[in-house]
This record gives sequence, structure tokens and C-alpha cells, in this order.
Amino acid sequence: MSRIGKLPVAVPSGVNVTLNEGEVHVKGPKGELSQHILAQVVEVKLEDGKVLIERKGDAKPHRSAHGLTRTLIANMVEGVSKGFRKSLEIQGVGYRAAKAGEKLNLTLGYSHPVVFEAPSGITLSVEGTNKIHVDGIDKQQVGQIAAKIRGLRPPEPYKGKGIRYEGETIRKKLGKAGKAGKK
Repeated sequence: MSRIGKLPVAVPSGVNVTLNEGEVHVKGPKGELSQHILAQVVEVKLEDGKVLIERKGDAKPHRSAHGLTRTLIANMVEGVSKGFRKSLEIQGVGYRAAKAGEKLNLTLGYSHPVVFEAPSGITLSVEGTNKIHVDGIDKQQVGQIAAKIRGLRPPEPYKGKGIRYEGETIRKKLGKAGKAGKK
């Protein structure tokens, strides 16, 4: 039995979960999400304000979808009630971010400024000139947009300049001077 899959998902007050044929809809104060589930592999039930996931067999697809389905539903419930946030830091001389309407203007050492526009459902905010916050209700979409912003100028290993996740550590390399000292 999956350790994650057998745990019930608690539904907080203000969140409404509805089950249709092969789909789970979650509606809360921050928005509404829906997820397709494999109805022939797992069974989703709503009992006493908790969502229970049971698998229909013991084959490999049944076991692998059990924990995944529970985690997807738990992320949807958390997203519509609290929301998700990923924070990015910009490091480097002259590197900065500014918000212009719904667009994000980034100066990242290129010959031109980079303009990034967030899709619907995602909110971008800038704190100071070197911190970017990505907020939304869909955990996968928040992570994907944060990865796209980081990919505009990933941190390089010699000076550490670039965009990194908050709290991410970059292993630095020595460069030419370290090679000359190893004779």
C-alpha cells in the first residue's frame, strides 16, 4: 500500500470538492482547479470532509497512480485555499528587475532588456530590484514559470551571477587562477 496514497486529504472550510466521472473539481476562495484522474485505476471518494483515494488493483499502473492522484488532489486543495509562491533572486552588477503593468522588465547583462509576460492565473511581483515572486494557485504552473524566468539567465559557476531560486546555493569553480596554483 502506498504510504502517501492511503493518507486522506483534509478539505478545509471554504473549499468545495466535487467528483465527476474521471474528474475532480476543487473550488475555493482563491480560485477553481480541475484535474483528470484515471478512473479505471484509482477510485476517489468524498467522506466526512476528507478525500480518500483507493486503488482498484495491485498492478504497477495502479500502484504508481495511487500516490500521484492523492498528491495532485492535495496540491489542488492547498492551492485554492492558500496559494503557492516561488521566489527568485537576481545577483550581478547591473542586473535588476522592474514591474511595468503586468509585464516584468529584466536587465540581465544582454544588449537589450528582456520583457517577460506572465500567463493568466500567475501573478508576478518585484521586491526591491533583485527579488521576484511568482504567485498562483496551480503548483505546477508556478514552478514552470519560475523555471522559465530562471532560464533567462541561469547562475554561472565562476562569479555566481544570474537568476537563482531563493535559498539555492551555487557551487563555484576556481577558474584559471586555481589551475595555475595546482602545479
